[in-house]
Amino acid sequence: MAYRVLGRAGPPQPRRARRLLFAFTLSLSCTYLCYNLLCCCDDLGRSRLLGAPRCLRGPSADGQKLQKSRPCDPLGPTPSAPAAAVPRPRLPASSNLSGSPRLGTKRLPQALIVGVKKGGTRAVLEFIRVHPDVRALGTEPHFFDRNYGRGLDWYRNLMPRTMESQITLEKTPSYFVTQEAPRRIFNMSRDTKLIVVVRNPVTRAISDYTQTLSKKPDIPTFEGLSFRNRTLGLVDVSWNAIRIGLYVLHLESWLQYFPLAQIHFVSGERLITDPAGEMGRVQDFLGIKRFITDKHFYFNKTKGFPCLKKTESSLLPRCLGKSKGRTHVQIDPEVIDQLREFYRPYNIKFYETVGQDFRWE
Repeated sequence: MAYRVLGRAGPPQPRRARRLLFAFTLSLSCTYLCYNLLCCCDDLGRSRLLGAPRCLRGPSADGQKLQKSRPCDPLGPTPSAPAAAVPRPRLPASSNLSGSPRLGTKRLPQALIVGVKKGGTRAVLEFIRVHPDVRALGTEPHFFDRNYGRGLDWYRNLMPRTMESQITLEKTPSYFVTQEAPRRIFNMSRDTKLIVVVRNPVTRAISDYTQTLSKKPDIPTFEGLSFRNRTLGLVDVSWNAIRIGLYVLHLESWLQYFPLAQIHFVSGERLITDPAGEMGRVQDFLGIKRFITDKHFYFNKTKGFPCLKKTESSLLPRCLGKSKGRTHVQIDPEVIDQLREFYRPYNIKFYETVGQDFRWE
């Protein structure tokens, strides 16, 4: 009898012990699973309750059990790790961060549209910006003539962000007639490519005057500003509108620093009659594929020059502003003839220097 009592009070039978152990283990597993589900990191990999969370992986291939847990991927530093040791997230090159500018680097420009005023520089800029391999500053920074003292870091910060495969470009037409500009640009980079848009000097001067007249209606007449003595045919080269058209004289300063092969001349006249052809040569000069073709242009009869066709992302065709295509003031034909004669020797010398006949006579 004593044996039976001791037997009932003694250790449980082996089968019963295994059942109790299994139940206890199952209870612990469920508790651990619930704890992880409550405390695990969210979809951004950041734990809501723990400094160094662990997340459960999905079921294994056979669907029988959960795989081993792994550390969550935090976006920022944890209390046990310094901020510098946590890698920053990497995004594809085409991604945007909360509306931020397209990823890339702000670089000093590899190409510049340096002139000339009222020659067609704005048209070239707007046309070339269509190219996916070109990123251009929309405004004129005037760095190499007015803001050089601000330094290259200030200048670089103005530039749009570009990828390695893209060209950074800006335009400031006054560079061409600024004596210090060639040396300053050379000091920035001797490999800079230069684009000069030229136009018949007489037509360019009239356009220049027309623009000034729209802002200052009380200025003297075009004839009065053009000549020191019209009877003797003495042209006033101190007037900026006349001086800019002496292309060959300004070019001499540039050739002291840059070879002719690094300077491309665009015809302002052909830019109107054959924009695709002129832009094709610009693309060749920049070393990029001919992306801009005839399909990008249509001729605006009202303005008298070509405009970019409407794109999928634009509701209206892209034409230049109201200040472009402005009707020129009427000038005495005799004054025009006198100015043509004045410019003729300079034009011929310019043709010979650049190896291109612009046919302005």
